Formats: sequence, structure tokens, C-alpha cells
Amino acid sequence: MTEESAITMADDEGRRYHLGLKKGELAQRIMLCGDVDRVDVGKKLFESVEFETRQREFRTITGMFGGKRMSLMSTGIGPDNTEIAVIECGQIVEKPVFIRVGSCGGLQEYLRPGDLVISTGSIAYENTSTYFVPECFPAIADYHIMQNLISACQKLELKHHIGLTATMPGFYGSQGRSTGKFQPLEDFRIEELQRWNVLNFEMETSCLFRLAMIGGARAGAICACFNNRITDEVIGVEDKHKAEEGCLRAAMTALTTLLI
Repeated sequence: MTEESAITMADDEGRRYHLGLKKGELAQRIMLCGDVDRVDVGKKLFESVEFETRQREFRTITGMFGGKRMSLMSTGIGPDNTEIAVIECGQIVEKPVFIRVGSCGGLQEYLRPGDLVISTGSIAYENTSTYFVPECFPAIADYHIMQNLISACQKLELKHHIGLTATMPGFYGSQGRSTGKFQPLEDFRIEELQRWNVLNFEMETSCLFRLAMIGGARAGAICACFNNRITDEVIGVEDKHKAEEGCLRAAMTALTTLLI
């Protein structure tokens, strides 16, 4: 272990404790997905893969797409895992560029399962990021990444929407899901988010945006809608795979044209 082992938890080769990565193994262009199986979907899109590893829920591949070196990493679920990924990536990559390639629930009737949502910013209902910044601190996407994601969706003819996201700390209680004996103390009012023109909610984006903003990184997010909480529609298996692949293609295409 290094001298600062209790802080960085890095080994003698400089590998990060959770990610299992050291300098040189991770590209500057980084896509973050929650589902570890989504890495398999993305791997098929790479022109070549030079490196692959997995530690815990963090599975990483680094390779080439569109003539650019980039990495795809699974983080598992939630803002706490996102915190680990962003901070440890920043320890081994100078000025990393992140795009979250995730899934979400729709909060507007017109947002159909399978559509993509590009986040302009996020309302932070999670509190992982507030250990670093106050609650009033904004969570905003990098403008150039957002524009590149929009251009990529237009080029690939992918149905997409652009707007505000809400990031929740959990899947059930904080998203207003009452199941059996598990009843939230206070009903979460989805109608309020709908009235505020929030497009979607998920569990990672505000933490990613805030940490990128204070850490000298850049970040964007594009998510595939897997359900609509207003109409109670859920995506089918075939459409889910198609939406995941489209989401990944958009992110990879956006990264090829991004100046860094």
C-alpha cells in the first residue's frame, strides 16, 4: 500500500481500490453506465478493445471508436457508486470527460418508453454530493457535451428529448413507489415534477454533474426511458436492448467529435 493508503486505498502500482485501474488503462473520454451487462452491449460497438477488467461492480473496457480512444465503465446503482467512480477516475486521468449512459423513468406523457433524454441539468434529491457542496449548488451539464449528444442523436435519427432531470437517492421510497409493507413516510408528488417540466428521474446524474464541476472534469448524461410513471407504461425486452444500444451509440458518437 502507498503512504496515503487510508485515504486513496491505492496499491503499490497505483491501482485504485474500487476500480482496480491505474494510470494509462483508462481513456480521457469515459462513459459511465449503471448496469454491468450494458458493457457487453457497448463492447460490440467498439472497433477494437485494448484493455478489459472487472472489480466488484466496476467493469471497464478501453478501446477505439471513430478513431478516438474511450472507455466504458459500469458503476452499479446510485449516487454513492457514482461518487467512487468519478473521484477514482480523476485520480488516474487528467481532466476526464464523462458521459452517463443510463436508464430512467419518464415524467411527461409525451415521453415514450424507448425515447432518449439528454439532461441539461438535474435537481439533486440525493445527498451524496452534498458532502462536497451545499444543497443550493447547481448540477449542470457541460454545454459542449450536451450539444454533441444532441447532434449525435440527430445524426443517428434517434428520438430524443432535452431538458431537466431529477436525481433520487433510491428506487422505491424516494421515487414514490409503495410496495407491501414498505410505505414512504411522505408521498412523493410526481405531479409536481411533471408540472415543473422535469423530463425524467434516475439515481446518478446530479452527483456526476456536481463532482465534475468542482473536480475540473466535464460531464453530460443521456438516458433511455424504460418506463413512464405518468402513463404507467413499461418498455419491452426488444425495445430495451434497442434503446440501450442507441444510447451507447449516441454517447460514443458524441465523444468522437468532442474537442478535449
